[in-house]
Amino acid sequence: MEILKAHGLILLATFLIAGSFIASANVTGQVHPVSLNLLRFVIASVCSLPTVLLNKQYRRQIPSVFPRSFIISFFYCGYFVCLFAALLTTTVLNTGTLYTLTPFITALLSAVLLKHAIGVKRTLVYMLGAVGTLWVVFKGNIDAIQSLSFNSGDLLFMLGILSMCGYTLALKLLYRQDSVTVLTCCTLVGGTIWMAIAMLIFGIPLQWDLLTTGDYASMLYLAIGTTLVTSYLFQKASVTLTPNNVTAYIYLSPACVAVLDYAVNGRMLSNTILFGIFLSVVATFLLQAMSYFEQKKFSV
Repeated sequence: MEILKAHGLILLATFLIAGSFIASANVTGQVHPVSLNLLRFVIASVCSLPTVLLNKQYRRQIPSVFPRSFIISFFYCGYFVCLFAALLTTTVLNTGTLYTLTPFITALLSAVLLKHAIGVKRTLVYMLGAVGTLWVVFKGNIDAIQSLSFNSGDLLFMLGILSMCGYTLALKLLYRQDSVTVLTCCTLVGGTIWMAIAMLIFGIPLQWDLLTTGDYASMLYLAIGTTLVTSYLFQKASVTLTPNNVTAYIYLSPACVAVLDYAVNGRMLSNTILFGIFLSVVATFLLQAMSYFEQKKFSV
């Protein structure tokens, strides 16, 4: 039951993250993305701090939890910094394409650090998921896939992907039976500190005064829905699931975005794109089924 609940939490987090693409589209491009992410972490931290500071039992855990959370938040923020720095010299399409490597790279790192075997079958399923996601990204256009070229920004984003993999692994390796509420809060505060450091290093101005009321409404969703809540969901589920289980849901992102886009904007998808989404869903299901039977076999 705990495993099933953890999968439900990750699925909910995946839908919330998919919603962030729609919310992000509503935020004007006048403010630097790193500054926007600092604002996300500030809002999320302010919302989570009272719950921890007003609880005596939670407060006692802060000194032991924060140093580990600070490391976790380094990887979490590293991904965002690399992403936005990479977008200065590359495209959203390229980053979206490279992001599909995250589950496979996480599996490789898990094999080294956590001794989680990959195997030929699992590798083939990872490839299926990547093909499905690529199919959605490129709308089934083979010519577009063949013309894809990479540059220095793409190499920088690869560091961001490694950072995201590190975030998932760090959640597993650094967890010490802590309260997930405290762990989440400390990670968000740590993220605020790391983002502030990035702002200083790159000399980026805040410019929050340029945001409109509608922009702030979108930022509230990004801060609470896809930063505070998803951080909690990921950390809660990562206690039970393996990093491979968690990152496998990345393949469902295109499907979740498509469902939400239809629900919010009424946009229908072509059969070509639906085929790619189908491949991604099948790959995700197969990866979870493989992990389930492997864990069941190991427990016996």
